[in-house]
Amino acid sequence: MRTLRKQKSFSQERLAHICDLDRTFISLLERGKRQPSLKTIFTISEALSLSPSELIKLVEEEFSQ
Repeated sequence: MRTLRKQKSFSQERLAHICDLDRTFISLLERGKRQPSLKTIFTISEALSLSPSELIKLVEEEFSQ
């Protein structure tokens, strides 16, 4: 997710603001320390201009490396 966020030139704070989430939650998600709800996946994917399934696939690929 960090790579996708940076491709959009978003800071964690900016993405958090767009998604109405806490910046620390974004950090925890990026480090794999927290699991997002389905609603959160939809919200973040919209902010990153991806479909939820694309977001999940890209994150899954990143964690399987």
